Amino acid sequence: MKNWASTLWLLSALVLLCGCGGGVSTSGPSSGLSSDPPSGPSSGSSPQGLNVAGNWQFTTSTAGIPPATIAGSIAQSGGLVSGVVHVEGWNCFNSLTPIGLTGTLTDSNLSLTSAPVSGQVVTLDGTVANYALTGTYTVKGGCADGDTGSVTGINIPTMANILNGTFTASGGQAFDVSASVAQSSTASPEGSFGITGTATFDGPCFSSGTVTSGAFPSGSFIMGTSVALEIETDNGTVTFPGMLNNDRTQISGDYTVSGGTCDQTGTALLIPSSPWDY
Repeated sequence: MKNWASTLWLLSALVLLCGCGGGVSTSGPSSGLSSDPPSGPSSGSSPQGLNVAGNWQFTTSTAGIPPATIAGSIAQSGGLVSGVVHVEGWNCFNSLTPIGLTGTLTDSNLSLTSAPVSGQVVTLDGTVANYALTGTYTVKGGCADGDTGSVTGINIPTMANILNGTFTASGGQAFDVSASVAQSSTASPEGSFGITGTATFDGPCFSSGTVTSGAFPSGSFIMGTSVALEIETDNGTVTFPGMLNNDRTQISGDYTVSGGTCDQTGTALLIPSSPWDY
């Protein structure tokens, strides 16, 4: 009887342990997700689904200091971010110099710090929502030491469109163009994204051309809102450095045609025929 009582006591204890979760569970989290989130330091973890990778343009605003644009690529691995950008509009920075960035994304808070450039370190801190950033910037060291102010940024969607538009020469002649273009998913070491595609023209000088991929500052690429197209035809090269407007409905700029029998300069306006995708 004593042994039977001991057995009953052990069975009861096992039942209690199982009921209280004392065993090792192999099931996933209660949300039903079958895989774990990306690993990484807890201080740098990003909210599930928030992805800041891509083509960015930031604009600074400070009383008494001209605004600057900071444009380039950002990559993300979990809560860790890195990138390459160029600064334009500040006398203390050369727009041709690529600047490396490192930082973290914690919840929706993005913090980026640049590598030193002539002793200057730029820090951007802000909150990301709906593919946009609002926050502050500071510059420490070097020529721009002490500069601080507000900053806004936008993640430019991937460019994959039919572009239709008109090129108007300085002499008044005009010809239409239709181009099918696609953006590379990988940024160049300069922080730009190459663009490839084909183009057709209705003018007398050439009928078609190839959009040749490049990296800032040459060839076809997008970096921030700067869009450059270099189109090789059988009668010269069409070069178009343009600028994307705020609502991404048009690209405008000047163009040149060189290396053929129809060398000319003028202005151009291109209209995307479909929405851009993130």
